[in-house]
Amino acid sequence: MNPRERRTARHQPPTPEAAADPRPRRRKTPITVGQVIDTALGVVATEGYEALTMRRLAGALDTGPASLYAHVVNKADLDELLIGRLCAGLVLPEPDPEVWREQIRDVCSQMRDQYLKYPGISRAALAMAPTDLETLRVSEGMLSILLAGGVSPQAAAWAIDALLLYVAAYCLETSIARQRSVRDDAVWVLDRDELLRRFAALPVETFPHTTRHAAELTAGEGYDRFDFTLSLMIDGLAHRH
Repeated sequence: MNPRERRTARHQPPTPEAAADPRPRRRKTPITVGQVIDTALGVVATEGYEALTMRRLAGALDTGPASLYAHVVNKADLDELLIGRLCAGLVLPEPDPEVWREQIRDVCSQMRDQYLKYPGISRAALAMAPTDLETLRVSEGMLSILLAGGVSPQAAAWAIDALLLYVAAYCLETSIARQRSVRDDAVWVLDRDELLRRFAALPVETFPHTTRHAAELTAGEGYDRFDFTLSLMIDGLAHRH
């Protein structure tokens, strides 16, 4: 099979015959798709997602681009494999109408935690058509939870897209802020006291609300803002129902 055919095959459930075939298969090359994913995640974990290029990955695998493209079609295909691997680590609950809001919030929090392990990797999830089986498993699980909670199918479908988009954007912004904060000239990005000083220095006549509510504008520890926004979105679904 050529690389595109192999990519298509990865998105199909294994056939009973393939699953039951006990014959050992000889690997034609020492590089596997799993090794490609592991190595790519290692690069992202230590250097950030922006450093991950096909050339950089080939070098980390100690191989040439030709060997790499024998397993991965292109960067978009690699992105899908990476997000699929992270989705495989998510635990999906049995949908419960009584606690569906807590369940959907937990799935989003798990995804957040997976993204934040690998700086900037949530960029790979943006504008990605979900075809990987693990990615679809998460989408199916979220849909099941929302439907169990009485959310209409159309609202549930769009809500999943909005929730995952917010999680990806939140993690991307967090990763960018953390990267900037390690530079001496950008420490203020994550320094609340510095932000408060800057807001306090603004002319009151021009920024009356910003100066008055500077504490509220800069408030929030840990995932307070993340949890607040998720609650807004999920509670909004409940009110629509």
